Amino acid sequence: MPPKILTQISPQLAFMISAIVIAIMGVTMIGFGWVPHLSLILAICVLLAIGLFKGLSFDEMQMQMASGVMRGIGAIYLFFFIGLMVAALMMSGAIPTLMYFGFQLISPEYYYISAFVLTSIIGIALGSSLTTAATLGVAFIGMSNAFDANVAIAAGAVVSGAFFGDKMSPLSDTCTIASSVVGIDLFEHIRNMMYTTVPAWILTVIIFWFFSGQTAGSDLSQVTVLQGQLIESGLVHGYAVLPFVVLVGLAVFRVNAIYTIICTIAAALIITYLHSSPSFGQLGGYLFAGYAPAASLELGEVGGMLSRGGVQSMFFTQAIVILALSLGGLLTALGILPALLSGIKHTLTTSGRAIFAAAMSALSINVLIGEQYLSILLSGTAFRPTFERLNLHPKNLSRTIEDAGTVINPLVPWSVCGVFISQALGVPVLDYLPYAFFCYLSLLLTILFGFTGLTISRVKRHEPVKAV
Repeated sequence: MPPKILTQISPQLAFMISAIVIAIMGVTMIGFGWVPHLSLILAICVLLAIGLFKGLSFDEMQMQMASGVMRGIGAIYLFFFIGLMVAALMMSGAIPTLMYFGFQLISPEYYYISAFVLTSIIGIALGSSLTTAATLGVAFIGMSNAFDANVAIAAGAVVSGAFFGDKMSPLSDTCTIASSVVGIDLFEHIRNMMYTTVPAWILTVIIFWFFSGQTAGSDLSQVTVLQGQLIESGLVHGYAVLPFVVLVGLAVFRVNAIYTIICTIAAALIITYLHSSPSFGQLGGYLFAGYAPAASLELGEVGGMLSRGGVQSMFFTQAIVILALSLGGLLTALGILPALLSGIKHTLTTSGRAIFAAAMSALSINVLIGEQYLSILLSGTAFRPTFERLNLHPKNLSRTIEDAGTVINPLVPWSVCGVFISQALGVPVLDYLPYAFFCYLSLLLTILFGFTGLTISRVKRHEPVKAV
């Protein structure tokens, strides 16, 4: 049940309050370096004070905050299963095996394409753009000198591939949030994103092809080291990719996301006991705290790549989701989001205008606050009623906020992803920004498709939408 509007305010006042909320979060996160949770709690406290000033009871506001959380409860539950699946795919060797064979794709002549394609593959396998950039990305930046490659172009290829993986992976938290905040199945969301993501990916490959031949070296020693470390982990086996086959197969047949993940976990656990024999105590530890290779193994950078997953790894993101959805429910209850939308409601009469407005909202939150989770959650919450009014399927909205939210964050120098990646790679955001082709091609395509009507799905009135 969506949050109710408890009070009416003017668009001008709504704009002032929203500007204050954005300023609070922007200053605390960018200026003071606070984690998003604290900034969100402070913003919620300010809105509660405004609600009390307007005569609303705390119980009323708390109920609407809870209603906001319920709209994304699917993501909160799904994160538990994703944490389990990542740990299971690690210990079974599914992800390490995919990484091992992926390294064989590196070509000295087509170095930038190799960097983009490989980080795309590993990004999907890991479901984390930051992990991909901090591990594989650092390796590519290091290899750039050996290949006499342009470091800024290589960084752009790494960022493009890492965020392709983050956007399209069923293991990705942003992907899960985007589907759940609008109320659709995770794999339906991923399939629909292919309409903009696949063309953007192909165009990116073509653009990087024009840079081919600029690399002169052929030193693949770092790749050989990484492959050797993966072999040393004892997790690389040809049959270990079977859990991915289960995952993709069930997704193609449109099986519910949680059932698909449960079956994938079961397959991964079976594969695990074909090459190792963890005790049930160890198994429980891996599933909760995440898989970690034996301390006795000298795995170097690969050790960090393989230490992932577990229910515990999802707590940080789940807390952000709960707080951001609570903030969205409170913004609705106080009449702030409805008032803001009412000011532009008369202009949002077509799919193109609605998609453009949602995309600009996600982009603006990225620029003003620097947080991709909030860009997805707040834009999804704000524009969901508009898309319903225009009979636009909610998967159009989830795709838009990913194209303008998830992949734009690394292009903002003061954003969470921008700061992390620039420090990890040692390449300033403004240096790699012109070469992160996939990121802004996704945004341009989603806006173009919105105005042309290509791949835009509609629902008939009263037609139910299958949720997570």
